[in-house]
Amino acid sequence: MLLDGVFPALVNPSINISPSLVFISLLIPTVVLLYVYWKLSRKHMLELANKLPGPPGYPLIGNALDYLGSNSDIFYNTYKYSFIYDTVCRVWIGPKLLTFLIDPRDVELILSSHVYIDKASEYKFFKPWLGDGLLISTGDKWRKHRRLIAPTFHLNVLKSFINLFNANSLEVVRKLKLEKGKTFDCHDYMSEATVEMLLETAMGVSKSTQGKSCYEYAMAVMKMCDILHLRHTKVWLRPDWLFNITKYGKTQKKLLNIIHSLTRKVIRKKKSDFQQGIHSPSAFVPKDACAEQLDVKDKTVVEGLSFGQSAGLKDDLDVDDNDVGEKKRSAFLDLMLEAAQNGEAISDEEIKEQVDTIMFEGHDTTAAASSFFLSLMGIHQNIQDKVIQELDEIFGNSNRAVTFADTLEMKYLERCLMETLRMYPPVPIIARELNQDIKLASSDLVVPAGCTVVIGTFKIHRRDDIYPNPDVFNPDNFLPEKTANRHYYSFIPFSAGPRSCVGRKYAMLKLKILLSTILRNYRIYSDFKESDFQLQADIILKRAEGFPVRMVPRREIV
Repeated sequence: MLLDGVFPALVNPSINISPSLVFISLLIPTVVLLYVYWKLSRKHMLELANKLPGPPGYPLIGNALDYLGSNSDIFYNTYKYSFIYDTVCRVWIGPKLLTFLIDPRDVELILSSHVYIDKASEYKFFKPWLGDGLLISTGDKWRKHRRLIAPTFHLNVLKSFINLFNANSLEVVRKLKLEKGKTFDCHDYMSEATVEMLLETAMGVSKSTQGKSCYEYAMAVMKMCDILHLRHTKVWLRPDWLFNITKYGKTQKKLLNIIHSLTRKVIRKKKSDFQQGIHSPSAFVPKDACAEQLDVKDKTVVEGLSFGQSAGLKDDLDVDDNDVGEKKRSAFLDLMLEAAQNGEAISDEEIKEQVDTIMFEGHDTTAAASSFFLSLMGIHQNIQDKVIQELDEIFGNSNRAVTFADTLEMKYLERCLMETLRMYPPVPIIARELNQDIKLASSDLVVPAGCTVVIGTFKIHRRDDIYPNPDVFNPDNFLPEKTANRHYYSFIPFSAGPRSCVGRKYAMLKLKILLSTILRNYRIYSDFKESDFQLQADIILKRAEGFPVRMVPRREIV
């Protein structure tokens, strides 16, 4: 009688049991057992996680529902927690523990460390694109390649790029004539320009050898970022086998073909140049883009905000260039190929991975920063007036090219650029995987090993105890007297510490020349207010609606 009640099919074989019922009857206990095993095996993590402040979640899925919706919805759903929880916020996405940190003291513990240098597991989605380049590699490989690459972005190397920055900036000014008086998305122009500048400087090849592939590359990168963001936020797209059979997997293959075809062409061209004994940038520089060779009696290292970080922070870019050997005063791809020829342990595949990484990191971030800057100039006409006044004082009515000395005189433009990077940092979060527990500096809380620490750069830059009226665009936030007593890690648009952005000085010099050249030739207008911005963080911070502006020539554009 007991068997008849519990297992009727065993007593009466004529009873049919559907396969789905059998599957469910096996699935439920399996899930329960896995859940129990997971809790027991991660007991230490769970005990520490339960002590961290954070929103309540649902069984099994945690807070995953907050990560549904559009990219913009996800951004604002995450940002709202920073107003509810003070400096630490714990979030569960399924079984994955995320801990958001927004206190500069805690951020310093992570970013300054040589222990907590492992990127979060989510960076693995970059691997088909970037391989083991600087962005995602770790351990000895990362250290070896960082030591090799860092000297190629020292200041004396960057000074040799000034004429190429000028030439490309002037070309952007001429292209913008097509948009005179119209409302258009400036990001398309900024994105193409920053790709072309990278090709002709860091890669040392002429963009004229690449046809229309620069624009195609820039558009492919934007679409790849959309796909990567989907994989970060949509749990069902995380397994490779499932992702690869979706439309997104098929699209990614096409996009990677566009992206990698450009990098392969660049490396082939540079190798060909090497065989012909050409070891310098091969791009032609017109006469009007050549800067005067002035004797700048200034330190070869210009510290602090001029190059995108707090004055008290140091990294491997902050060395006197007199200490850098002559053989290391080479552009990025030159040095990579020289190292390979000289028997240093870097393979052709590793060179390709680093080229892919520098091409991505060096163009998309600066394209976003320059687009936000132009949008803000269009909104804040009084601030644009001051920038233009400063540029007129430096250049007068001349059309001469920008010199390195000129960039050091652009104090107000620099503050506007810093304020843009504060309010709209191109990389709004930084994620690290903890391999051991860490006690926070701001409290007695301990963040457990196995957790992903998310450094909320966007929120750190908008803390009202650090930046009064943090949602107001105010370049005076970066007056020397204002920055003097701030915590070093309260301004980190290029990250900081051992894994800081290797190209931050390159980015700042390029942006100053590009943006000053545009503002010397155009007045910027915008019909939007900052409150209209729909921000989305699809890897790089952007506006969902694009970057619409209008430009009116200030002078005759030749």
